[in-house]
Amino acid sequence: MAKYNIEIKKSAVKEIKNLPRKECKKILFVIENLGNNPRPRECKKLSQEEKYRIRIGNYRILYSIEDTALVVFVVKVAHRQSVYKNK
Repeated sequence: MAKYNIEIKKSAVKEIKNLPRKECKKILFVIENLGNNPRPRECKKLSQEEKYRIRIGNYRILYSIEDTALVVFVVKVAHRQSVYKNK
């Protein structure tokens, strides 16, 4: 399987920087591993969109996959209560 490039939206970078340090490390580790496997077992496809989510404790990573270009776009990283608001 080919390695995917990871692109993180500017707003998602800000969200990651504002997270607690412990959670930030976990989330960055998971995002890094998306390059090797963009559809890990713990990911869920969102029903209304062509996006996926991964749960890390109380936080969620929303991302989309472009298989033809081998790119994973990280769109949003937020607490579970606010992640689906204002997409």
